[in-house]
Amino acid sequence: MYKHTYVHKVCFYETDKMAITHHSNYIRWMEEARISFLDSVDLNFKKLESMGLVSPVLFVSAEYKDMTEFDENIEVEVFVKEYNGLKLVFEYEMYHTKDGKRKLCATATSGHCFLDAKTSRPVILSKFNKDVDDVLRGVLL
Repeated sequence: MYKHTYVHKVCFYETDKMAITHHSNYIRWMEEARISFLDSVDLNFKKLESMGLVSPVLFVSAEYKDMTEFDENIEVEVFVKEYNGLKLVFEYEMYHTKDGKRKLCATATSGHCFLDAKTSRPVILSKFNKDVDDVLRGVLL
């Protein structure tokens, strides 16, 4: 299994009137971490698009465990939980440090598929692009 860590520093604009991070920002951090993960295995978005692939989000879910605040560094650990050639599911664990201890602040999941960019029709990667399929199978949990 390949696990990638992305670090995000909480910006002031990401906090709400209660001075904690607004829940919607965690979804953005998931996207940032997912893009960083794909970059780390040489499958960045521009490369996938140049191959004629797009990968829309099918679903997201998040469970919040601890509040985060402005100026904290959030470590987002991301890995591929499921991949079957058509559907790709990422899992995320988000951590911060409070009182000198690393604490889990959120867990999340996002699901994606692959489409032919020209037709917007689903593709099976082993048939559409074996190289991409091989990389994703190689990083599976």
